[in-house]
Amino acid sequence: MLQELFKAHSVSYTLPSIVGSVVASIVLGLLVATVYMYRNTYSKNFVITLATLPLLVQLIIMLVNMNGNLGTGMAVLGAFSLIRFRSVAGNSRDIATIFWAMGVGLAAGMGYIFYAIFFSVVVTIYLLILNSSSFGNRGHTAERELKITIPEDLDFPGLFDDLLKKYGYDFSYDSVKTTTMGSVYELSYYIKLKDVKDEKHLIDEI
Repeated sequence: MLQELFKAHSVSYTLPSIVGSVVASIVLGLLVATVYMYRNTYSKNFVITLATLPLLVQLIIMLVNMNGNLGTGMAVLGAFSLIRFRSVAGNSRDIATIFWAMGVGLAAGMGYIFYAIFFSVVVTIYLLILNSSSFGNRGHTAERELKITIPEDLDFPGLFDDLLKKYGYDFSYDSVKTTTMGSVYELSYYIKLKDVKDEKHLIDEI
């Protein structure tokens, strides 16, 4: 019985099915990225990754199906685990969108193109309705990208955490980079303000 598990059961693909799956992955990947950008703060690199992820997952699934070996499947599982633990998790919307993109790639790679399209249309409509409605709103909250410039000799980790907690109910540290020939640091945060009217007070205190 164990021998049957490790025995190869390959699946053959025709050129039209491969082309159809690739086109579906590209189009639906662009749809996923576009819906993610709607009323959301984002970086170009992450959006490009979302648009490409369904195509990459589809390629891997097709390779596994053509080989049909359990060992290959375990290798793919290990590769996904490596990517997961080498990556920094984003907010809940980022994680949900990544699952959506991977689901599209899985369906397209297995040949269920119409299911992938139907699945994506339902999720798109559902997300647009939720994002356009007042569902989940907390008063006069607002999302902002906050960039702070500090001298290079200032110890910045956690420096503004207390202030951001005071004016926001959630914030995340995005990135740091050097500017002005390396003489200053530019810190980037994403913050959800408790009240949009406090935006100027936050900037004044910083």
